Amino acid sequence: MSNENLMSKRWIIAIAGIIIMTLLGTVYAWSVFVKPVIAATGWEKTAVATTFMIIIGMIGLSAAFGGLLVDKKGPKFVCTIGVILYGIGVLLGGLALKSGNIWFLYIGYGFIGGLGNGLAYVVPIATLIRWFPDRRGLITGLSVMGFGLGAFFIGKIVPGLINSVGVVNAFFILGIVYLVGNTASALILRNPPAGWLPDGFTPSAKTVSAADSFSWDEAKKTPQWYMIWGMLFLNVSAGMGLLSKLSPMAQEVIKAAQGITDEKQLAVAGGAVLATASIFNGLGRLFWSALSDKIGRKNVFMIMFASQAALYFYLPQVTSVMLFTVIACYLLACLGGGFAVMPAFAADSFGPTYIGKVYGFVLTAWGAAGVAGGLAFAKFDKQQALYTAAALLIGGFVISFLFQRPKHVSHYKTQPAAE
Repeated sequence: MSNENLMSKRWIIAIAGIIIMTLLGTVYAWSVFVKPVIAATGWEKTAVATTFMIIIGMIGLSAAFGGLLVDKKGPKFVCTIGVILYGIGVLLGGLALKSGNIWFLYIGYGFIGGLGNGLAYVVPIATLIRWFPDRRGLITGLSVMGFGLGAFFIGKIVPGLINSVGVVNAFFILGIVYLVGNTASALILRNPPAGWLPDGFTPSAKTVSAADSFSWDEAKKTPQWYMIWGMLFLNVSAGMGLLSKLSPMAQEVIKAAQGITDEKQLAVAGGAVLATASIFNGLGRLFWSALSDKIGRKNVFMIMFASQAALYFYLPQVTSVMLFTVIACYLLACLGGGFAVMPAFAADSFGPTYIGKVYGFVLTAWGAAGVAGGLAFAKFDKQQALYTAAALLIGGFVISFLFQRPKHVSHYKTQPAAE
C-alpha cells in the first residue's frame, strides 16, 4: 500500500478508535444509575457504590494485560475480545438488577464488564500512537476525549431512558448498542507497517525514538516509570472520587440553593450537571494534550495539579449551582487531561515500540485510584473527601516538579508489533 493510502487509512483507524473509546467511556456515568438502582432494588448506597469501584479497579488491572497482549497479538484481536466482554458485562448487569442479586452485579457488570473495558481501553491508544508519531499529543487527546464524552451522552440519555423503560431495560438496550458499535469498530483496527513514518516527518531528538525504545524490563527499573505511575494515580484518585459522587453532590447543592425536593427533578438536574461536566472531561483531554505538544507534558501536569488542589480546598464552601458546575467542569477537564497527556508522556519517556506493555502497566494506577478515590468519597464526609483529594494533588505536583526524562544507557533492537 502506498504511503498516500496509509496516510488516509490512519484517519479511518482513528475514527474507529474514537468510537470505541466513546462507548467504553460510558462507564464513567455510573452516578446517574445510583439512585434508580437503589430505588429498584432496595440495596444500600454503599453497596451500589462498590459496583463502580469494582469496575474501575478491574479496568485498571486488565488494561495492563491488554497492553501486554496488544504488543503480541495485535489490536484487532485484543480489542474485539475486550468490547465483547464489556457488552456482555452490561447485559449481565441488567440480569443482576432483574434478579435482585447484587453479587451477580459485581461479577457480571463489575468484574466481567471491567475486564473487557480495560482490555479494549489500551488498544486504540497504543495503536494510534504508532500511526501518529507526528501528532502524538493531539491524537491521544482525541482518542481519550471520546472516553470522557461517553459519560456526557449517557448523562443526557439515561435519565430519560430509565423513566421510559426502567433501569433494567436500560441496561439491556445499552449492552446491545455497545456490542454492535464497538465490535464493528474493533474489526477496523490494525498497526502500521514496521518502521512506517508519515510523509515529511522526522522524530524529535527530545523524545525517545522507536529504535531506542525502553523494553518493559528496562522501563520498570527506572524511577521515572514509578513517578509516572504515581502522577496518574494521584490525579485519578481525586477525579474519580469526585466523579463517583458528582451527581449526588450536585443534587445537594441544587436542593439547598433552589429548594427543589422532588427526587426525580433532582435526579434530572444532577444528571445535567454530570453531563455538562463530562463534556469538559472530554474537551479537557483535547485541550491539555494539545497544550502539552507546545509547553511539554511535565509543565501541563504541574499546572493541573496545582490548580486542582486549590479548587478542591475551596469546593466545600461553594453554594452557587453555577459556580459548582463551573468548578466541576474544570476538575473533570483535568481528570481527562491526565488520561490524555499520560500516554504521550510515557511514549516520550520510554519510546513507542513497547508502549502497549509499558503504558498498560502504568494504567494499573487507574484501577488502584478508582478504588482509593471511591473509598475516600464513600467513607468520608464531603469536606473530608475533598480535602483529602487536595492533599493528594499537592503530592502529585511535587512528583511532576521532580520528574526528569530517563537516560537510556543500553540499546535494544526493536521488534515490530503484531498486526
